[in-house]
Parts: sequence; C-alpha cells; structure tokens
Amino acid sequence: MRTLCLKIPDSVDKGDNELAMIIASKLYEDGTLSSGQAADLAGISKRTFIELLGKYGVSVFSDSVDDLESDIANA
Repeated sequence: MRTLCLKIPDSVDKGDNELAMIIASKLYEDGTLSSGQAADLAGISKRTFIELLGKYGVSVFSDSVDDLESDIANA
C-alpha cells in the first residue's frame, strides 16, 4: 500500500474524511477499485460507502453492458 501526501489549498472547505471519500468514489466509479477497496480507502464500512455514493454523484450500478449481462446471468 502506498501513502500519498497532498497539499490542499485552504480555500477547499473539505475535511480529510470527505476528501478520502471523494477520491475513493471516483476510483470506484472508473473501475479502479472495488466497493470494498474503495470503502477501505475512505475508512468506512462497505455498506456505508455504498449508501454514500449517491451524494457524490456515483451510481452503485456499472454502466458496462458486459457487467450488466454478467449480473443478470448471476442473479
């Protein structure tokens, strides 16, 4: 695991937890992280992460047709 140090301008009125959630939700949205990995990055449970995604404009559901077909086949 890597550690990243960011210099956030004082004008960005977001706490560390919210910034972590913003980064985690974006990495989840683009498929880089699973929901569990993104939740770990944000420092919250997977359930809480999924519940908060809408607040950050991220859908729990994939936009990929292949993923949708796979989900349907596994249902």
